[in-house]
Amino acid sequence: MVKYLISFSLHNRWIVLLVCLCMFLWGLYAVKKNPIDAIPDLSENQVIVFTEWVGRSPQLIEDQVTYPLVSNLQNIPNIKNVRGTSMFGMSFVYIVFEDNVDIYWARTRVLEKLSYAQRLLPEGITPALGPDGTGVGHVFWYTLHAPGYDLGELRALQDWYIKYGLQTVKGVSEVASFGGMQKQYQINIDPHKLTYYNVSLTDVLKSVKSNNNDVSGRKFEMNDMGYIVRGLGYIKKIEDVENIPVGKDGTTPIRIKDVASVQMGGDLRLGIFDENGEGEVVGGIVVMRYKENADEVIRRVKSKLAAIEKGLPEGVQFKIAYDRSELIEAAISSVKRTLIEEIIVVSLIVILFLFHWRSAFIIIIQIPVSIAASFILLNAFGISSNIMSITGIALAIGVVVDDGIIMVENAYRHIADAQQKNEL
Repeated sequence: MVKYLISFSLHNRWIVLLVCLCMFLWGLYAVKKNPIDAIPDLSENQVIVFTEWVGRSPQLIEDQVTYPLVSNLQNIPNIKNVRGTSMFGMSFVYIVFEDNVDIYWARTRVLEKLSYAQRLLPEGITPALGPDGTGVGHVFWYTLHAPGYDLGELRALQDWYIKYGLQTVKGVSEVASFGGMQKQYQINIDPHKLTYYNVSLTDVLKSVKSNNNDVSGRKFEMNDMGYIVRGLGYIKKIEDVENIPVGKDGTTPIRIKDVASVQMGGDLRLGIFDENGEGEVVGGIVVMRYKENADEVIRRVKSKLAAIEKGLPEGVQFKIAYDRSELIEAAISSVKRTLIEEIIVVSLIVILFLFHWRSAFIIIIQIPVSIAASFILLNAFGISSNIMSITGIALAIGVVVDDGIIMVENAYRHIADAQQKNEL
């Protein structure tokens, strides 16, 4: 087979050159399409199931949430293992699949199992899938620089405006908010007043839930006009909460303000986010979708941030806390420069030692063709252009040149021997 291939190549040199040219052009196209990142993604092929049960102890979470989920998710096909973690108020289940399993097929199968496993959980507890990203998917962090604004206002701006805008960017899996305080209406109940008015805590909870919604009405006609009747009941200010009735004393309604005090406050926080020791800040973390091009995703995020910034209140600006594109560009540029220098040095040494331009050209032309073909294989196996893969290509240049020198020298020797015999 090898003998036939060599013979065919020698008798059809133009076909061989055309194949090399096509491979080189295909490789250039593959270079443009290959994802770029600073580091290789070596994380496991996994799906995360997150469940929140506020205020419960880790042992209770383990017994009533984590254990039922782990037990019912173990028989999914192509699974390596299932790991569960329980902590205060939260449960995490990590389902690790085989490396050749498509991540979105895996997420679909996990969702199918969750529809059954949810019946085993306490009432009102709904598990959810984590983002379709990986451990190296945190590609961009930003904070809000806004002198004069309190942390609650900035967190509301992040959660209800900026976050939703960035989630529409192609390649973004999730935007995780951090810092600040999530605003909420806080009802501080006085148990002595509940006893005095003979009102239970359950009555207060039901009243608050039932009085914070809109109610439907109907359409009626009057004087040849149609009117749609509906009740607007969503809470908009503290006074709306204070005036919610929770019972009655004879004909006198008992309101929230009679048994409790109402205030605007922040949700319970387990930590703070400080920037450079200058105080708390509010911001977000952009998580890249699985197998996306990190450099392109960051570029789209920056473009979207510029558009979102135009709609922010006066004095609010974005401040970049972490931008992986800088690391990507620095790493790729460094390796690329080393690769070019290596190609030039190797080419000069080959020309100098062989001192035969046709033999040197045969060897040197293998370098760009081999590099281009390597990017075709990188795309085929889903490997990104990163500092590890490009460094591997640079190291392989020596092997390519060594093989070429051996073959060319061997061919040159046989040709020279044949010419001497013919002359004799």
